[in-house]
Amino acid sequence: MELQAIHQYMNQHCNLDDMDYGEMAANIKLIAIDEMRHAEMFAERIKELGGEPTSEPAGKTVKGQEVEAVFPFDVDREHGAITAYNQFLLVCSENGDSTSVKLFEDIINDEQVHLNYFDNVNGHIQKLSAAYLAKVNGTPSSTGLQPQGFVITAARE
Repeated sequence: MELQAIHQYMNQHCNLDDMDYGEMAANIKLIAIDEMRHAEMFAERIKELGGEPTSEPAGKTVKGQEVEAVFPFDVDREHGAITAYNQFLLVCSENGDSTSVKLFEDIINDEQVHLNYFDNVNGHIQKLSAAYLAKVNGTPSSTGLQPQGFVITAARE
């Protein structure tokens, strides 16, 4: 799921940047970086448990989304991830794997921050439509070469 999110969010941030929605593109780029960090965290834990991490995304990337479609789509993806991860957390807890429980708790917290962002922007687009999109159109997209993702950046503010 994390690998699919990485691909999806990379596609979205490139498209939003091309449409001149730089601020949105920059935030989704940072969220994609968070998802990369999550994928690495899961891969490391899977290796610790003797497994082999997958390198295949859970689904296909939806390309060419209009700005109005991006955020409700991402809200659904994040809801799905949070629901699945909460179920996985319960299985780990029932089996006494406190390390994996902690991992899922941390990642669920990050996913909730992502969900809140996507839901907030979607709400603005739904309520204000063209006025909101005109306000954010033409904003800068540069995120620099920051080694952290959206959650870490948001925590600093």
